[in-house]
Amino acid sequence: MARKQTIEVPMRVRPAPPVLLAVPLTVLLAACAAPEAEPREEASPAVRVGADGEAPPAVTAPDEPPVRADINAPYLSARLDVDDLAEGFSAESREVFAARGAVTAALGIAPGDTVADIGAGTGIYLAPFSRAVGPAGEVVAIDISERLVDYLAAYAAEEGLANVRAALGADADTGLAPDSVDLAFTSDVYHHFARPMAMNAHLYEAIRPGGRFAVLDFRKGEGAPAWIARHVRADMAGVIAEVTAAGFAYEGEVAVEGLEDNYLIVFRKPG
Repeated sequence: MARKQTIEVPMRVRPAPPVLLAVPLTVLLAACAAPEAEPREEASPAVRVGADGEAPPAVTAPDEPPVRADINAPYLSARLDVDDLAEGFSAESREVFAARGAVTAALGIAPGDTVADIGAGTGIYLAPFSRAVGPAGEVVAIDISERLVDYLAAYAAEEGLANVRAALGADADTGLAPDSVDLAFTSDVYHHFARPMAMNAHLYEAIRPGGRFAVLDFRKGEGAPAWIARHVRADMAGVIAEVTAAGFAYEGEVAVEGLEDNYLIVFRKPG
């Protein structure tokens, strides 16, 4: 059983170099959405793939676990309605949105930190992260959807988040330079990694020695809704096994008030 603890490690850092990547491939690094038949806050506004609502066969790359072939199709679709997505992702009934302040506090982000929001989607964590890192820090909002990256850039400008920049990433490479961030964070995104082992290895290189990788994702297992069993690939133990295989040390599950259907676990890069 994972141990629970609150982790706070202040660290002052140098800004990360620019992220320039222009190949949106097959993983959604965006806030999670489930098939249209599921609850609205997890519903896809775009396309549904597979006959009679059935998921297509999983695709397995060398040295990778099988991943649903359609896992990111809605976000790469030309029919993606970004405004509708933003409304759904910002619903108070959506646990990771309602708890975003508590999650930010639990992460112990320090002024001056560089934080990468991997799969930032419509930016529900950008404002609290921006406040946490302060003027000397930086938040890099990364997504593989060009339309979502444009939305993130516009959102940051409209909200006056001067320490936030949006960047385009790919399925196994965020574009982050080696040793450039103190915290990499995903919110209901890890199970959208089409090549999780390759992405974890990349993030290990991108995070500075002593830095952290935080995964916020759905609890899968006994008592979880049926749609999670269909949509979410790995349970928490599986995620821990995959991330530690990249070289990270598992530090534990962080207790966050307001999280029931989701968990927050933290890993650290030795150094």
